[in-house]
Amino acid sequence: MEEIDLKELFNIFWSKKLFIILITIFFAILGLFYTKYMVKPVYKSTATLVLTKSDNAEGITQTEITLNQQLVATYTELMKTNSILRPVIENLGYEDMTEEGLKQNIEVKLVSSTQLIEISVKNADPKRAKELTNEITNVFIAKAKDIYKLDNIHIVDEAKESETPYNINHKKDVLMFTVVGFILSAGVVFIRSLFDTTIKSAEEVEKRLGLTVLASIPQYDYEMKKKGKK
Repeated sequence: MEEIDLKELFNIFWSKKLFIILITIFFAILGLFYTKYMVKPVYKSTATLVLTKSDNAEGITQTEITLNQQLVATYTELMKTNSILRPVIENLGYEDMTEEGLKQNIEVKLVSSTQLIEISVKNADPKRAKELTNEITNVFIAKAKDIYKLDNIHIVDEAKESETPYNINHKKDVLMFTVVGFILSAGVVFIRSLFDTTIKSAEEVEKRLGLTVLASIPQYDYEMKKKGKK
């Protein structure tokens, strides 16, 4: 396949600039429609817990720090068990919700190099997301205390009702669609140029065939000339 120099490549893209611009604009409009009307908004609320010394202890010891570090991983999994989620749903009276459905919308993670635990709940209703997050933390703290006989879990930040959906970013979506449209249109132009073997100018004759062009005959539109005479 014949190589194309940068100048020739630029000329190819420039000659098809209208096509590239129209396709890019089309994809930008498509991205705007997608982000505004096709993406279902989902809200997320987050609460933060911390593992500290037990309430009946005078001061935190190295042994208790080590115990807390070992318990953190266990706590993160305990929050997503049915023994926690079932009472949460019952306490809030969400009869249309199941433990499995709630579990899929829970995210529990450790804050790196700390004893902080962040728990987030996603829901289409921002109020539900907040209520579920706070109720999970309350039920979890009571359950952990009952199991381990420790009062070492405290709420740092309660969940708040989110005003904006976490899964929608209009600017990002439109920009992404615009870039895809530009790349796609430019790619189509480039591929078509690679497989286009027609000769369009005297320069191409000299370049491809190695022949010297002595003269050229301009294109004559007989029908247009005939109409002009009439």
